Amino acid sequence: GSSKNSCNGDYLGQRLLETSRCRLQGLPESIIAAACARSGQRVLHVDSRNYYGGNWASFSFSGLLSWIKENQQKTDLSDECEDWRKLILEDEEAIPLSSKDKTIQHVEDFCFGDQDSAEGVEEVGALPKLPAFGAPGAQGVSPASEKENPTAEGISLGSEQSPAAEGSEKENPAAESPGEEPQSPEPEQAPGTEPAPGDGAGAAPGSGAAPSTASGESAPEPAKTETAPSENAAQEPKKITYSQIVREGRRFNIDLVSKLLYSRGLLIDLLIKSNVSRYAEFKNATRVLAFREGKVEQVPCSRADVFNSRQLSMVEKRMLMKFLTFCLDYEQHPEEYQDYESSTFAQFLQTRKLTPSLQHFILHSIAMVSETESSTLEGLQATKKFLQCLGRYGNTPFLFPLYGQGEIPQCFCRLCAVFGGIYCLRHAVRCLVLDRASGRCKAIVDHFGQRINANYFIVEDSYLSESTCTNVCYRQISRAVLITDQSVLNTDSEQQVSILTVPPLAVGRAAVCVIELCSSTMTCMKDSYLVHLTCPSTKTAREDLEPVVQKLFNLNTEKETENEELEKPRVLWAVYFNMRDSSGVEKSSYTGLPSNVYVCSGPDSALGNDCAVKQAETIFREMFPTEEFCPPPPNPEDIIYDEDELEPEESALNNSPETKPESSAEESSSGDGAAVTKE
Repeated sequence: GSSKNSCNGDYLGQRLLETSRCRLQGLPESIIAAACARSGQRVLHVDSRNYYGGNWASFSFSGLLSWIKENQQKTDLSDECEDWRKLILEDEEAIPLSSKDKTIQHVEDFCFGDQDSAEGVEEVGALPKLPAFGAPGAQGVSPASEKENPTAEGISLGSEQSPAAEGSEKENPAAESPGEEPQSPEPEQAPGTEPAPGDGAGAAPGSGAAPSTASGESAPEPAKTETAPSENAAQEPKKITYSQIVREGRRFNIDLVSKLLYSRGLLIDLLIKSNVSRYAEFKNATRVLAFREGKVEQVPCSRADVFNSRQLSMVEKRMLMKFLTFCLDYEQHPEEYQDYESSTFAQFLQTRKLTPSLQHFILHSIAMVSETESSTLEGLQATKKFLQCLGRYGNTPFLFPLYGQGEIPQCFCRLCAVFGGIYCLRHAVRCLVLDRASGRCKAIVDHFGQRINANYFIVEDSYLSESTCTNVCYRQISRAVLITDQSVLNTDSEQQVSILTVPPLAVGRAAVCVIELCSSTMTCMKDSYLVHLTCPSTKTAREDLEPVVQKLFNLNTEKETENEELEKPRVLWAVYFNMRDSSGVEKSSYTGLPSNVYVCSGPDSALGNDCAVKQAETIFREMFPTEEFCPPPPNPEDIIYDEDELEPEESALNNSPETKPESSAEESSSGDGAAVTKE
């Protein structure tokens, strides 16, 4: 579909009855697919869903409503080939795959506006249902390749400067094109040091806080002024109706899983190394928040933040800086913590000369670890990781991909397609075919009753049948997504990307991670905010998360709102659901899987993406121990083509991403965009 090579059943029958790798998709599978295709393997990537990314996907608003309806009904997939078992030979055995996705449960959605007013309202720019088989974007799904806007400009692959960046450099100086490499960057900002002017928000990762562009000119600093002046912040938020949300549904890109990218995390390193970063743009998380004594407040992170903070006294500022400096090289001072290795990090903080407010900031907003379960060493490691990521892009350690986390699997899918990978959506697989003599899997049987041979098979956990997973014990993640009319902490700037950790509200409950996205992230319509809440499950998602939602937001309809609730952001629409967390499950826990079948887990509850990247690299190295994992692609001018390969190679390399909606002038001027480039 779109920029990726796609196929239907006839194409498979003619062209691809034997391949090297066959996989069903999520983020780890997409990374493995890209790595395999890049190393010269033939890759077939099939999925019974009609969208890319599995549980890592992003949806438009109408697409999410379709997803909700589908998961509330939980109907079995139609079996187009009921006699597929006849295709299994005497010396073979079938390992059936599940025909129903059981990873999503307890889906509940709520509208806090007038739903009747939305009847007959059509989504602006919505495409008609596509008759083409396997096309993404059906049922309102909006993957990157399907996002359209009359004013959008395409980004050509491999260009030094994207047209969008050239055309809007003055309006949005912070958004830089992928691939720009500084000639003489300033040294990377050390954690805890004062940032360069502009917070480094427009700096390309790996190029310091104020790099020069490839042409030798100074990179423009991020915009220091926001479109929305301070007086607007004091005004009442604009009234947004449900019909407006429906009409502007394609402005929303709503992630099923909520994560941020650590600026020195494994995923950023992989994006830079493999040059997959050229397919995406990123925005800095602009602030870290804390919830204390019933109020939301901003946490000072960098040295500049600490000394500019009005919340802390001078004594507290010195206490905090001294402790953070210790955390940066705590391994060099074991005498400071070794007596508390068996204690929790919260208990260790109490032994340091820190006030209760500083302990709260460090525990919940910097280390972001459990108050009752995390050890001293775990807390110190988490604090050090946070501090090491400061200053690479800006005043916080985090990046967020424009158009949502669902862009990341698609970026790796695009790299796979460029190197010849084949993608088939709405293409169900009935079973794995086991060769009894060798004990290895030799083929799959699809819903057309077609056998497809392969050497290796990578399967997402959700596709495995109950009999295969009998001995597996799963955890669950509680998720909520809210559309609100204002930020949890209003400031002069409306365009803020915030992360907030709410401590457990009761004994036995988990802390809740809240990520609030503004419209310049291209995930919601103007004058609205998209809020993601995530925590490990103890009950249903609504039972776990609604108490936190009630603390932070106004859930009443306009007429029922009481005076004390008026200051809180109003929730316009909400959905709660539980998602299976299959991370950490050993392969030996699955029953009867051959050695050449590898299982990838779905999303985990952690804030970063390290688990998915580690899993992808581990599986790739097991299959190909001598191959490099996701090496940089060659420069187009360095590629030498054989005559018979020239035509297909050219058609593959000419695949380019579809156009995406540009942010409005009000949104784009807020800047804070960042492009990931090589160091």
